[in-house]
Amino acid sequence: MFDAAMKLCSCVKFLVIITTFCSGVSKVNSSKNDSNSYSFVLACGATSNATDADGRIWSPDSTHLPSSSGNSITSKAKYQDPSLVSDIPYMTARIFKTQTAYTFPVSPKSRHWIRLHFYPSSYDNFNCSNSFFSVTVGGFTLLNNFSASITAQALTQAYIIREFTLVPLQTDTLNITFSPSSVYKDSFAFINGIEIISMPEIFQAAPMVGFSDQTMETEASSMQTMFRLNVGGQYIPANNDSGLGRIWYDDAPYLFGASFGVTSAANNSVKISYPPNLPNYIAPVDVYRTARSMGPNPDVNRNYNLTWIFQIDGNFTYLVRLHFCEFQLTRMNQRVFNIYINNQTALEEADVISWTSAQGVPAYKDFVIYATDQPGGDEMWVALHPNDKTKAEFYDSILNGLEIFKINDTTGNLAGPNPVPSPAPPPDTDSQPKPSFVSSKSSKTGIIAGSVVGLAAGFGIVFGVVAFIKRKKNMNSGGKSSRGGWLPIYSSSRTTETRTTISGKSSGSSHISNIGGGLCRHFTLAEIKHGTKNFDESLVIGVGGFGKVYKGEIDGGTSVAIKRANPCSEQGLHEFQTEIELLSKLRHRHLVSLIGACEENEEMILVYDYMANGTLREHLYKHNKPPLSWKQRLDICIGAARGLHYLHTGARYTIIHRDVKTTNILLDDKWVAKVSDFGLSKTGPNLHQTHVSTMVKGSFGYLDPEYFRRQQLTEKSDVYSFGVVLFEVVCGRPALNPSLPKEQVSLADWALHCHRRHTTKEIVDPHIKGEITPECLKQFVDTAVSCLSDHGTDRPSMGSVLWNLEYCLQMQSNPDGPKMVAEQKANDAYAMHTELLSITEEGGEGEESEEHSTEAVFSQIVNPQGR
Repeated sequence: MFDAAMKLCSCVKFLVIITTFCSGVSKVNSSKNDSNSYSFVLACGATSNATDADGRIWSPDSTHLPSSSGNSITSKAKYQDPSLVSDIPYMTARIFKTQTAYTFPVSPKSRHWIRLHFYPSSYDNFNCSNSFFSVTVGGFTLLNNFSASITAQALTQAYIIREFTLVPLQTDTLNITFSPSSVYKDSFAFINGIEIISMPEIFQAAPMVGFSDQTMETEASSMQTMFRLNVGGQYIPANNDSGLGRIWYDDAPYLFGASFGVTSAANNSVKISYPPNLPNYIAPVDVYRTARSMGPNPDVNRNYNLTWIFQIDGNFTYLVRLHFCEFQLTRMNQRVFNIYINNQTALEEADVISWTSAQGVPAYKDFVIYATDQPGGDEMWVALHPNDKTKAEFYDSILNGLEIFKINDTTGNLAGPNPVPSPAPPPDTDSQPKPSFVSSKSSKTGIIAGSVVGLAAGFGIVFGVVAFIKRKKNMNSGGKSSRGGWLPIYSSSRTTETRTTISGKSSGSSHISNIGGGLCRHFTLAEIKHGTKNFDESLVIGVGGFGKVYKGEIDGGTSVAIKRANPCSEQGLHEFQTEIELLSKLRHRHLVSLIGACEENEEMILVYDYMANGTLREHLYKHNKPPLSWKQRLDICIGAARGLHYLHTGARYTIIHRDVKTTNILLDDKWVAKVSDFGLSKTGPNLHQTHVSTMVKGSFGYLDPEYFRRQQLTEKSDVYSFGVVLFEVVCGRPALNPSLPKEQVSLADWALHCHRRHTTKEIVDPHIKGEITPECLKQFVDTAVSCLSDHGTDRPSMGSVLWNLEYCLQMQSNPDGPKMVAEQKANDAYAMHTELLSITEEGGEGEESEEHSTEAVFSQIVNPQGR
């Protein structure tokens, strides 16, 4: 330890200066910055200007590359992941096989943001799993041996953003150099988007945690943005930031334990007023208008800390910035609390009003702390607890925003190791929570991203490091419990295990037969190629997380849908096996039918009945197809509810779908709805369990928040997702739309808000507004709202949802008909359950063959064999 201290003691400060731009593509809020405030926003590989979902314009990158360079190749991604909120800049890429540098003319007097965007998809003749490279600016390493493919897989994200803030370089040229690794054969570098945004100086000297007399001059540092959270609030996109193009994320995934506190928002009477010494670009107003506190019960608050946990890289120094704004209280000593970072006291007797002297005035506090490269050094704990000594009026604490930045080490390096993806669990064995990261070097930095350069700690930090390590060794480790892995909240639509394929022509058939119980037909690869004209791109009818879907033919002319796993797919063997295992044994009118599979030459292919009318989503919005009538939409919802109800109650075991959404509800040539895509499905709890503990999987916008927080899966998670589907159907808009105002981005949140304000009629799809009877609309919306209850125990069963939808159909068809008997039966849950229950599993009572009509009132109850 002494040797390590002496080594640090010999460190010299790196003073690196990077420039503001003397030229650029677009001006960035010059009222908040200097007159030379410009930005470069580049879509790499693009040939013309393009606008993303947030309305930002991205320009081609070619003018910033050497004119004689033959070292780069442009390519377009072969498929668009459903979790991409915009195809700009991610669907085009610039690929480098040799070292190449971008050059930007800049002004040498201002700090800059540098943001690098990566989408490790499939590109022509390039396998992203072979891509390892470094990125440097000046003498500083931003990324080293970086694999976007491994990082995206480990972080369960489709795309990666790395954000850096660099001090001025005192040069009029900024070079960003991409260097493919020489260690890996056929390695290459690639980039999808680059942002360089000039910024004002937002850092200053900050105290070192554990050393009241030591500070660090962070304004002379360059940093990597590790986390940026709008605490107690919602996602804030870059175009809603205060002029600096930052993204702010929800803090909920990082909360520790079951005590989440309470969230609150300032009412309209409270005006957020920045003090003269705090520029408004420090954080947007939306950060200061929301907060998380511990709650009103002092007895409860005494027994816990409001705590967030973050995965970080050890052996680096970090700047932790906490944002505060008191919009509920007005006097000093009403809410006083302590701030702890990594179990050390960062600040005692924090009182926001004492700092600001008024309600609605923002403030922030910075702290610097060193993270050891020892066991436990890959986590950072930030905790708040009421102060006992001051006898404050309210025993509580509050936080509005949180940012964590990594400062470069003494060699000018900011690059951490690639995270290690979680191993793929064997089929049906992931019943216990598993961390998303299995290595102490893992990092959740992809939720914002970045890597930064800056000042090495001077002589004063040496003693801080020694004392910090000593204190960490002496700490009682019993207070920290390992936390299961979380699905990053604004990223890929699915969690991921390590992708595995099985080779061998001979083993494929027996393997499929084994997991399908002999009920799944085995296709040869030759048959599949013949049926798809060797995977002709003109036959592609869809692209999903597993891969492309082709329209094909088998047996001399029978139309089928053929889903082929992509080599770079997020999904792999486990999803392939699950789909075969479930669908080969299930037969139901409202479940898509699996015909067979092919597993040969490392291919994983599934063959289904062809659904002529595609997905429900493409008939609701963002397509040129004629809109569905309200009656058609009701019939489709009822059919999908029947399929889900059968999964929950009618099969031999409870089956939880885990990925209910409008793209997984397919429509055949007669507009019959069929639930599809069972790759993430899970066998539900038995009679002695209330839930299944498992990794969080699903699609954003549809994820059950209770499942997300607790990693405890029940069939009510499907009910929540189906509630979002119901609102998609009646509103004709997607579950997530980042181009809308903040409060409208999430359809679930916006619909609930409108329901509370009795303004639901205003968000109904204009195409059907005139068709819906008021009684039917009220019943339908009330059903959807009940599905979106925060707690699963408050949500109805799928059987109850189905009954209510049948009731909606009756009210639409015969609004003056009798209701009393139906309402009385709705209250009899047991009777309803027994009437709805029927088994149509393979090997059960037989396969459904009769046509089912939703014209009859409560046809699901009157004619149960129709299921």
